[in-house]
Amino acid sequence: MEDVFPEVVFTIWGIPVRDTVISTWVMMALIVGITLIVKHLKPTALEMVVDFLTDFISEIMRRPADPFLPLLGSLAVFIGAANVIGLVPFLKSPTSDINVPIALSLVVFVAVHVYGVKLMGLWPYVKNLASPVFLLPLEMISQVSRTISLSIRLFGNVFSAEIIIAIIFAMVPLIAPLPLQGFSIFTGLLQAYLFTALAAVYIASGLPAKPEQAAQEEEPERVEPVNQELKTIRKE
Repeated sequence: MEDVFPEVVFTIWGIPVRDTVISTWVMMALIVGITLIVKHLKPTALEMVVDFLTDFISEIMRRPADPFLPLLGSLAVFIGAANVIGLVPFLKSPTSDINVPIALSLVVFVAVHVYGVKLMGLWPYVKNLASPVFLLPLEMISQVSRTISLSIRLFGNVFSAEIIIAIIFAMVPLIAPLPLQGFSIFTGLLQAYLFTALAAVYIASGLPAKPEQAAQEEEPERVEPVNQELKTIRKE
């Protein structure tokens, strides 16, 4: 249970500060420091990261990624770093604390409605959410259940990977470390990818269809009658 609920290192005015919180502080300092160094030495590397995230988000959401890049890009970088920071001695992966995945999932839950209201307006978004009205309870259950599943998926995968690595390392301490570190990095980045992709899907599901998307959906309906008329004319 100590792994699920990390140890309290010290308190500030009665507020407990856990080891995962300290790891998060260190991780944030490292992200800022590395970003500044890379920006000074090789700025094109940061541009490549931004371009990758932009293409990744826009491909999933089927719309320009600029309005969503600050949130989803930050989630991807934060979760990726949080999953691999545990490889640093004396630090622990923040995502192995169940409170962190829950907090990240709540951010996504709120973002879904914030972006929907921002693009559609409050009343149209509420009408779209409860259309037809008797499906509103099911919609709310769906919203809550996918938020819970998002947090449990991230926590369970990271936590189980740490347990597997600890067991294998205890059994084969001389051979295991290097391959297991590579496996941990791979799984950590994969979970960051999946979490960001699911967050993008959830946000996109609450947004109105773009005009060109609606036109593409209506195009087959328009083409079919024309084809039928052409067939009739040819027969005549």
